[in-house]
Amino acid sequence: MRFSGTPVCTLRALRSVSVTVPDPVRSRDFYHEAWGLSTVDEDGDTFWLRATGSEHHVLQLRAGAGNALDRISFALGTPGEVDASARALQKLGIPLLREPGPLDDAGGGYGLQLVDPEGRCLELSADTFAVSAQEPAGRRAIPRKLAHVVLNTSDIDRTADFYTQVLGMRISDWSEHQMTFLRCNSDHHVIALNQADFPSINHVAYEMESLDHFMRGLGSLKRSGIVPQWGPGRHGPGDNTFSYFTDPAGLVCEYTSEVAQIDEDRWLCRTWKRTPELSDQWGTAGPPTTTVRAAMAGVPDLGHRDLVTPGIDDYFYGGQ
Repeated sequence: MRFSGTPVCTLRALRSVSVTVPDPVRSRDFYHEAWGLSTVDEDGDTFWLRATGSEHHVLQLRAGAGNALDRISFALGTPGEVDASARALQKLGIPLLREPGPLDDAGGGYGLQLVDPEGRCLELSADTFAVSAQEPAGRRAIPRKLAHVVLNTSDIDRTADFYTQVLGMRISDWSEHQMTFLRCNSDHHVIALNQADFPSINHVAYEMESLDHFMRGLGSLKRSGIVPQWGPGRHGPGDNTFSYFTDPAGLVCEYTSEVAQIDEDRWLCRTWKRTPELSDQWGTAGPPTTTVRAAMAGVPDLGHRDLVTPGIDDYFYGGQ
């Protein structure tokens, strides 16, 4: 890895994820009617859905030939930080998909878009449209925010180097040499990387307000005939509760709660062994179904590599 020195930015939070699916209307109906998100805007077959937090949206659904990751959005503090990040990225020779400027998105804002070493589009933005945080109606199970996105990577070390050395994330924990958990604020992780045969999206997790809301969410889905593909349980790394489902497009979505909070002055990164007891500390989840395992593997996703010339590897690794 040729990068060294100061990261190009200070990420504040994970804002949203955008995915392409073959039938956006069907996926929208699932997330709006069963999952608990609210449709905040739409444009033809593109939909933006919000949780109860202050982000304009946490999920964007777009039409595509198949399931794919379209974009992951992170928050910066100010438009000035966006411009400074662009200058630093350009100095490193890292390609931008979009120069800094107003974003033509339903959530507004000022931002830029870049690609990571495997071609994923990452958006850094500030001054997005403000929305008021909403309290759940009583104890109704509604996600409060996007918790994390897990990405399958063909080179976990190289990809982790990019997210830490360039974007300034910190590694909270490892699960042997199979997974690594990356944070940008006090949440244990907002991105996790999973070593796999090819890049793809593994799953997207939504944080519930409390353990009670988490369990009520499972009950609400059960009443709709939607049962977990893995869970409920409590992970070792992150100490968060989990229950995994597959949406109508075959993408994996997760309810979670009680994610570990990091004290930067006291936290020590550790390597967890991959045992059933540490994958699920409660011992309630059982093994993942074959359906969810296959869905987590996903399909090869080359992202935006074809939009970056010359070859993306030349930018990041001198053609190696």
